[in-house]
Amino acid sequence: MKMKMSGAKRRNLVGWSFLMPATILIFAMNFYPMIQALILSFKTGVGNNLTWGGWSNYQRLLEDRVFRTAMINNFVYLIIQVPVMLILAIILANLLKSKNLKFKGLFRTAIFLPCCTALVSYSIIFKTLFAYDGYVNTVLLKLGFISSRINWLGQTSTAKIILIIALIWRWTGYNMVFYLAGLQNIDDSLYEAARIDGATSLKSFFHITIPLLRPTILLTTIMSINGTLQLFDESMNLTSGGPANSTLTMSHYIFKTSFEYNSQFGYSAAMSYVIFVLVAILSFVQMKVGDKR
Repeated sequence: MKMKMSGAKRRNLVGWSFLMPATILIFAMNFYPMIQALILSFKTGVGNNLTWGGWSNYQRLLEDRVFRTAMINNFVYLIIQVPVMLILAIILANLLKSKNLKFKGLFRTAIFLPCCTALVSYSIIFKTLFAYDGYVNTVLLKLGFISSRINWLGQTSTAKIILIIALIWRWTGYNMVFYLAGLQNIDDSLYEAARIDGATSLKSFFHITIPLLRPTILLTTIMSINGTLQLFDESMNLTSGGPANSTLTMSHYIFKTSFEYNSQFGYSAAMSYVIFVLVAILSFVQMKVGDKR
């Protein structure tokens, strides 16, 4: 006599049958390469001629000035660009949440569109705008703000500034959408009660909007930190890491060591795991600081 399967077991079996294909794909495409990269990070050599080197790649990282420069560059972008971008995104979301604002959809679309622009395309746009004979120099000369043309992308200080401006331009609208979604979940009666109690718009913003947006702010901050530490496209396409490695990022340096500097895959894997650890530590700290539950 066949044993009948209980309803709970049947539901579990059906659930796992749906989960298993995705679980296998996630393991094959994510976790297995991560394990292989960890093993690879302990090997030294060029190309496919790799031998076990132990901790030598990680010891080399401590002495690598270029990697140190790239890490400092990443943290400069992180410290300057991320706060500015998120503050702008919150302010814009707060301004565009108004039900009485005309052309609200147009403004939202215009601010969000940059993040839909292809990375290569927008890098070319910024290179053209800030070229030595580009539009920005021409306008500033005509307005009398500068006396001679500036080589924006050819100087270490200005190249960093242009890259930060490009990042803010591209990703502010992306984060604004998250804040708009969070603001729609805040009951208008809270703001009405605050107005009745005599609270100004500024007080309502800091005492109602910001506290209730805390989970969304936490999410966008973690995503922004993660993305900034893995920054590659802007360094590669906009400045090529120059001048003098002043805009080089860690991911860009990993690309160079993998495909330009004699295919040092073991050393590149070690650098990748340093980024992984940095992202994990900063995300953990952010969760502990931001989550008040």
